[in-house]
Amino acid sequence: MIEIIGPLAHTAANLGVGRAQKPAPLQKQLTGRLQQAILGGRLPAGSLLPSSRLLAAEMGVSRNTVVIAYEHLAAVGYVVADKKGTRVSPLSSTTARGEPPTQSAAPEVAYAARIGQFTATRTHVDATLPLTPGTPALDRFPLAAWRRALERSMERALPLALGYGTPSGEPALRDAIAAHLRMARGVRCEGSQVVITEGAQEALNLCVRLFTNPGDLAWIEDPGYRGAKAAFNQGDLTTLPMPVDAEGMSVPPGAWRAYPPKLIYTSPAHQYPTGAVLSVARRLELIAEARRCGAWLIEDDYDGEFRYAGEPIASMQGLVEDAPVLYVGSFSKTMFPALRIGFVVLPRAIAAHVGVALHEMLRGGHRLEQLALAHFMESGEFGRHLGRMRRLYRERQQALREALTEHFASSEILGGDCGMHLTLRLAADIDDQALTERAFAKGLSPRALSGFTLERRAGANGLVIGYGNTGAEALAPAVRILAELVAGMVPASGKPRLRRA
Repeated sequence: MIEIIGPLAHTAANLGVGRAQKPAPLQKQLTGRLQQAILGGRLPAGSLLPSSRLLAAEMGVSRNTVVIAYEHLAAVGYVVADKKGTRVSPLSSTTARGEPPTQSAAPEVAYAARIGQFTATRTHVDATLPLTPGTPALDRFPLAAWRRALERSMERALPLALGYGTPSGEPALRDAIAAHLRMARGVRCEGSQVVITEGAQEALNLCVRLFTNPGDLAWIEDPGYRGAKAAFNQGDLTTLPMPVDAEGMSVPPGAWRAYPPKLIYTSPAHQYPTGAVLSVARRLELIAEARRCGAWLIEDDYDGEFRYAGEPIASMQGLVEDAPVLYVGSFSKTMFPALRIGFVVLPRAIAAHVGVALHEMLRGGHRLEQLALAHFMESGEFGRHLGRMRRLYRERQQALREALTEHFASSEILGGDCGMHLTLRLAADIDDQALTERAFAKGLSPRALSGFTLERRAGANGLVIGYGNTGAEALAPAVRILAELVAGMVPASGKPRLRRA
């Protein structure tokens, strides 16, 4: 047997070798050697193994070591033990059955069709670099207050909070979110309508699972949030891009009758990435037409909390009683991305009807963080933090706007008085993807506007420039670098596309 499975490495053989690696226990070595011999066909199916006593003597180990190895092999089905001894089990592998191996090409992996619908939209994942859109001022987050909220939740909730929670989320947090949305965003809801999710992306995925079937048609803003398209792809939906202008999503004439949707994604308070605000007339039209054709509107309240001029823009969900709107939000921007807490507000009748489905699809988790967030909101810390961030982002947006106006005088700047980014349109012959690569090499991380389009087209070139994580004093030097990079990409015509300072 030793010529079939090879000798075992005894610890004594390594004495005096200095720092030689300690071998695995003899029992584990023997089990592994026998498994390899069986799978490799050196011990074909039906082979009778030596008795534990004989094998122990041959291998120089105790009989108990062999007995344990045989028992393990029998437990997982490599061998069968009966009164006649221990024999190798018949296995599906040709080599294990003692048949000669045949050469065959590796089978081609058959991926799901939806995998081919995903395209890379970013070349790196470092969200801490200056000018990164969507990253809040993490260095200004009130960690001390958050730590107190976590400690309070642990003191009051442990050890019960270590178990599974309510699938729809902690009732305290659902009530706190509903109270905040009613007051700050004009949403008509109670805590029972709020479903806690792991970020806004899971909220979008949940909307797809609850309200669509594979093959249904979904409308999405273009340019728009790629996460929405990813959610639609996961649900095997057919996606139809809808253009965006200064008033938000613009539905072409006749589209409602020619291409009636089942699901519509829109970000009315602050369209991403153009910053457009969906006009009231279009909001009411979307609601009325959605009702007529039995569609659902996903209202993504992206950056709706951060408005710097006038009153906050109220939600579309609150415009009309019982609107067919699924209101989605998260705390990635208002708190911090790693928190991974989002939510969706369902219509009252829907929330009651899908309760069983939610219970089966979701599992309560992050209970301590949810309870801490509920206390953070109820204590007023959340509101105070939002107020501080609004003042900070207002200052940074103004600094960025001034720098862009100075260095890109002839370019259009998109973005209203809210959010954490501005969008700069560039000439069609400037490769914005290549430009972002060069910016990244300089330690900056704006995004290419063309990366947000669902269908590449002329005139969609530009930069989405974040200021949430970049100090006001650093914005002008960063924009100057962008201007120099664009100047180095002068088109073949030789005509400059910007005025350099």
